[in-house]
Amino acid sequence: MFSYKIDEETHLSLIESRHAGELHDLIQNSLEHIKEWSAWLKDGHSIEDTNDFINRNLQQFAANEGFGMAIWHKGEMAGQIEYNYLDRENLKTEVGYWLGKSFQGKGLISKSCPVLINYAFDVLNLKRIEIRCGVENVKSRRIPEKLGFKEEGVARQSGLLHGRYIDHVIYGMLAEEWRNRNAA
Repeated sequence: MFSYKIDEETHLSLIESRHAGELHDLIQNSLEHIKEWSAWLKDGHSIEDTNDFINRNLQQFAANEGFGMAIWHKGEMAGQIEYNYLDRENLKTEVGYWLGKSFQGKGLISKSCPVLINYAFDVLNLKRIEIRCGVENVKSRRIPEKLGFKEEGVARQSGLLHGRYIDHVIYGMLAEEWRNRNAA
């Protein structure tokens, strides 16, 4: 299946059914850490929920509507990065990501995001990528800021996160901005 080598220790690959146990263990081992900013993670998350996610992801991939990839580091599943959707009409997507607690601070998201960004602009011929983060999620916000995304505004009360509404800051990158940034 779809795979991309980032460096000697890190690669991305499409999340498949055979990864269910490892993905579920990663989620369980970092439950409170991931849940803090992930609305999809509910109390009582089961292996069946993980399998359902993987099946939806593979259906989304087959329909060419987006997909999620596992981030692997030193042979272990470290987290996930994904195109939340592919909007073919407007030529845009949104990138989302998370890491298990023990994989924080290794630059894995900073190294993985450019892979998806380049693929979106160079292969999928998209024109725009968004990254949305909880306003108070400082760690997640560092990623688009470090990559040169422009902060475009705040969508107030745009997400329900475990019973409370949170504001999201919206970052955007246009294809020509990315190419110009990388050409310099």
